Amino acid sequence: RGVTSEIFFQKLELRLDNVAYRMGFATSRNEARQVVRHDHVFVNGKKLNIPSVRLNVGDVVSLNPKSEKHEKFTIAADHYAKRPTLPWIDVDHTKHSGKVIAVPQREDIQLNVKERLIVELYNK
Repeated sequence: RGVTSEIFFQKLELRLDNVAYRMGFATSRNEARQVVRHDHVFVNGKKLNIPSVRLNVGDVVSLNPKSEKHEKFTIAADHYAKRPTLPWIDVDHTKHSGKVIAVPQREDIQLNVKERLIVELYNK
């Protein structure tokens, strides 16, 4: 456990598809993956459609201006408003964008998983 699992979960949390989900651009991680793959997401002003790209502190994630009017993004933003805010991202749904402002800490990552089993699997 310890440092190894914390770094592992930070890397997962900073994937583009997960950040898009956490910012409220999708209602689920699967939908976020599809949103990224279908060119609805920009990172630092450039279109990026690779869900597994790891973001860094300071990266700005925004919706493609052509996609902003889609109803699914309004629905996703409504779902986002019902979730607790996260201290490592700053989201402005009026601008359809958000920024990674810190590396997520383990206590910020709310996953209902058996962490030990995942770490054991990847340490084989």
